[in-house]
Formats: sequence, C-alpha cells, structure tokens
Amino acid sequence: MVNAALEQRPTRASSIYLLLRDDILGGSLLPGAKLNIRDLSNTYSSGLSPVREALNRLSAEGLVLQEDNRGFKVQPVSVPELIDLTQARCWVNEIGVRESIEKGDTEWEEAVILSCHRLKRIPRFLPDDETVPNPKWAVVHKDFHQSLISACGSNWMIDTCSRLFDAAERYRNLARGAGVSRSDPRDEHQEIMSAAVDRKTDLVIELLNSHFQRTAQLVQTVVVVGEEDAV
Repeated sequence: MVNAALEQRPTRASSIYLLLRDDILGGSLLPGAKLNIRDLSNTYSSGLSPVREALNRLSAEGLVLQEDNRGFKVQPVSVPELIDLTQARCWVNEIGVRESIEKGDTEWEEAVILSCHRLKRIPRFLPDDETVPNPKWAVVHKDFHQSLISACGSNWMIDTCSRLFDAAERYRNLARGAGVSRSDPRDEHQEIMSAAVDRKTDLVIELLNSHFQRTAQLVQTVVVVGEEDAV
C-alpha cells in the first residue's frame, strides 16, 4: 500500500501541474492572481502536497512567482518583459532555424510542410463560437514553430524554443481574452514554410522575426492597459 501511494503521488502532482499550467497559459488564471494552496486543492480535487509540488515546478519555469511569507501568485506581465521575451525568441530561433536549414534532410522538409498544412486546415476559433480559440489550433501552431528548429541537433535549443513559445503564448492569450487579435491577411506561416523548404535562410529569419515582433506590438497595447489598471 505504501509503495502504491508513493508511485501515485508524482503522477497526481504532474496532473495538477499540467492543469495549472494550462490555466495560466490560457489566461484563466490572470497575471498577479493569488494562488492559495488550499483553494487550489479544492478546485482540482487534490491533496495539498501535489498542489505545492506543482506550484514549485511552475515557479522554476517562471510561470508562478513565490514570495517569502506571502505564498504564490501567477507571474505578472509587463511591457519590458514582453520586449525581452520577443528579443530572446528572435535570437534563439534564428540559431535554431539556421542550424535546421543546414542540417535538415527531406524528412525535416516534409515535417515543416505537413505542420503548416495542418495549421491551415484547423480553424483558429471554435466553429460554434468564433470568439473562443480552438485548442487544437494552439497545438498545431506550436508544432509548426517547433518543426522549423527540429533539425538543429540540440535538444537544449529545442526545449528553450518550446519554453519561449509557451511564455509568448500566455501574452497572446491575454490579448485574445481582451478582444485583440491579428488582422493581417497575409499567410505568414505559409511564407515562412516556403522560405524554409527553399533553404532561403536569411528570408526565413526576416519573416520569423517580423512575425514575432508584429504579434508583440499588438499584445503590448493590452499589457500597457493592464499595467495602467494596476496602478
């Protein structure tokens, strides 16, 4: 019985971690929101220890802020952090894309093309409510961006790009929740994909950086309003 309980504990903590992470990235738990362990335990029908472990893990990822003698809260957002995050994405993805284009074979090309095709076919919003983001689109969106750097040869690079994508996704979801969305009619993902499989490295970097920066500029308006409201 003891061994079974020990084996079950990390599984439960991991489940709570994933639920909390989704709620933070998706915007259900807003920046600066207090994260009371007992309340979360009731919300997720869990014991206190798995919740505490999940919060510590999220704190290590930078999604939760742990304050001495004040507990946990969702990591706040700010314009300086958004600018820093966007610059980091541009830098790291540039290295990953350059290495992938140099090392990638036909299987890499096919993965990039397939992920872009899936991204185009899946609706960005739910068919029955066009104000609600489609979670399936969010998955294939990340798959596409990760496919671009998947042949770089570095697991650390791939993981870093994944973490930076998730951090940016939180900002994007906050903007969507405030009713702000991209209106640019150009198919930026298609352009990036075509340049990548044509091995036009500098063009891919230029398109990808512009893609990141345009989104950040749009999201920044929401973050500024949120900071003014918090004053």
